[in-house]
Amino acid sequence: MRTRSSVFAVVGLIFLGSLAVSARQAARPNPNGWTLPPTADEEKNPFGRDAKALAAGKELYSKNCQKCHGPGGKGDGPDADPDSMEDMDLTNAKRADRNSDGVVFYKIWNGRAKPKMPAQKDKLTKDQVWQIVSYAQTLRQKP
Repeated sequence: MRTRSSVFAVVGLIFLGSLAVSARQAARPNPNGWTLPPTADEEKNPFGRDAKALAAGKELYSKNCQKCHGPGGKGDGPDADPDSMEDMDLTNAKRADRNSDGVVFYKIWNGRAKPKMPAQKDKLTKDQVWQIVSYAQTLRQKP
């Protein structure tokens, strides 16, 4: 009996250990305050640059993002943080290089505390956020 219970104890510890590893590999904050899963860069936008998605994304952007990011994505909206305008400028070519669709999705979805970026996961659907991603990526200046 002791051997059987010892085996169960070891199996249980292995299981708990694997859960802990999985939890660490799940979405976690990075030093810049974003919560991104390790696969964020690999996520593909299901809408791509579809014309209907772009139109819906533009409308959603104007309702949910423009107040901070501004009408052209320059970070000059009325609610923009004046100390973080560079962070809020969506047209910056360097941002385009390091922010794939998946990364942009998770930044919008999860938000961050500072500089302030409200999470949209309790307000918008995933499809709506992907549509915003489609539109926001059109604002990017390519190097």
